[in-house]
Amino acid sequence: MPADVHVIDHPLVQHKLTLMRKKETSTTSFRRLLNEIGLLMAYEVTRSMPMHEVTIETPLETMKARLIDGKKLVFVPILRAGTGLLDGFLSVVPGARVGHIGLYRDPRTLVAVEYYFKMPSGMAERDAIVLDPMLATGHSAVAAVERLKETRPRSIAFVCLVSCPEGVRTFQEAHPDVPIHTAAIDRELNDHGYILPGLGDAGDRIFGTK
Repeated sequence: MPADVHVIDHPLVQHKLTLMRKKETSTTSFRRLLNEIGLLMAYEVTRSMPMHEVTIETPLETMKARLIDGKKLVFVPILRAGTGLLDGFLSVVPGARVGHIGLYRDPRTLVAVEYYFKMPSGMAERDAIVLDPMLATGHSAVAAVERLKETRPRSIAFVCLVSCPEGVRTFQEAHPDVPIHTAAIDRELNDHGYILPGLGDAGDRIFGTK
């Protein structure tokens, strides 16, 4: 296992991922499962979030208790497929801000091309979590995090549903300081840049465009 790669092997996550991999799973079911798996992964990914102490009144006495500052968290889906994970994460941290990075993969070169970038203000005080269902060639993830680093967030983590050794290696060579959270590291890439065994094109399966 490469350093700073966290495989989320919770039985519920793995169960839902198996259902998503099946080619007969409908668009409706795929979308619902991705939302559910996003929610479950959000619990694991936010495990080390910074907290601060506040003073509150219980029905019986005053006490010091801990809170996270959801407004300091930014979820950054890579368009378009990354939006499929967003609702699950927002279910867990509804106060989080949302940034967007629009990238598409040139079908000939497999290189990521940016077409949209919008982040909340004050990124230097915020922790960013980048969302994309697949870490395949790694080019889109590398380009997204490179662009995000220009805003100088307090920290960055990358979350994907399925990855592969080639994508993990490419990403870590470019961004060794950014941890990866994934539900699976699959066997390999094929000649077209798809993960094997994988689950197909996540965007097409989320939006029913194939």
